[in-house]
Order: sequence, then structure tokens, then C-alpha cells
Amino acid sequence: MSDEHLLTEKRALLAAMLPHVPFDGWSAKSLNLAAADCGYDSGIAMRAFPGGAAEVLDFWVAETDADMLRVLEGRDLAAMKVRERVKLAVLTRLELVAPHREAVRRALTLEALPQHAPRALKQLYRTVDAIWYAAGDTATDFNFYTKRMLLAGVYATTLMHWLDDKSEGFAGTAAFLDRRLADVMRIEQAKGRLSKLADRLPNPFRGLRRA
Repeated sequence: MSDEHLLTEKRALLAAMLPHVPFDGWSAKSLNLAAADCGYDSGIAMRAFPGGAAEVLDFWVAETDADMLRVLEGRDLAAMKVRERVKLAVLTRLELVAPHREAVRRALTLEALPQHAPRALKQLYRTVDAIWYAAGDTATDFNFYTKRMLLAGVYATTLMHWLDDKSEGFAGTAAFLDRRLADVMRIEQAKGRLSKLADRLPNPFRGLRRA
């Protein structure tokens, strides 16, 4: 079987499974129902997702990250400030999963279980890394990691707010995200001031900067 054919099967199963998730969760039952909807036997479902429903969820996250990047490629990001690019990327990603908000809620419930924590952290990292990539981040030093750590917190809290946001066009989520990004900007500005101060310290104290 070609990789392209396998990818087609995976996408078909994912699309068929998402409507079942609000009722049956990210479970073997939902995956089996999706296979039946597609006219696949259980063997095809297991071949596509040997890791079961949790692997389908991981595939959904990766597919949505890729869709977000494709959408953003059509926007004039170069004309925006970095903060505006990050905001647009986060809101774009939320917009992509908006038709399946209950599936997102079920995903968070599943990944709150200890055995799924490593997978959840990897998914979060990949998402925030994709957002920074879209925003044009080129950092290769320690800032590479601090930026992703800060954005992970912003994204996670914004996602939780969005799940219960009943405002028109998720305006409440956009405002919440603005506030969280403003907090991050204050942290970055404080880091910049401390860095400049460290540059003026006598040499014996330069080690403090690395600390």
C-alpha cells in the first residue's frame, strides 16, 4: 500500500470519527463506528491507526497544525508585527477546530490522564512550534525554548477559555488572548532590560547573566 493511500484512509477515518467523539469520546467504539461509516473493516482501521483512538487524536492535531500553516501562507504576515502574527495563528487554529469543539473538550479530558501526558506535551510543543514558525521566528539560542514555553502557557489558557466562550465570533477569546500576549510582552521587555543591565556589570559578575 502506498503512503498516499494510507493517508487517504487516515483522513477518511478521522473525518468519520469526529462526529462520534462528543458521544463516545476518543475511544475504540468511536473508531469502530467511523470505520463502519467509511465501509472499512476493523483491520483497515487498525492498519491506519495501530495505536488506536489516541493515535487518531494525535493525527488530528498534526493535520490541524498543517492546515493552520496553509491558511496563514495566504495572509500578508510580513505586514504584521510578530505579536499580531502570533495572535492570528492562534485564532486561526481555534477557528479550524471550532466545528468540533466538543471533540476538543473530550481530547483534553483524555490527555489529562497520566498515561497520555507525554503525548499531550508533544502535541502542545508541535503546535506552538508551528505557530512560531508561521510568525517568522528564527531564534536558535535559549530564546527558542523560552518563546515556546511562554506561548505554550498562552495557548493552553486561551484554549480553555475558548471552550466555554459564548461570545459572538469568539470575541471574548480574542480579547483574552490579547491580554495574555500583553503579559508575555512585559516579560520579554523585562528580560531585555535585565540583559542590558548585565552587559554593564563588571566582568566578575557576568556569570550572573548566564544564570
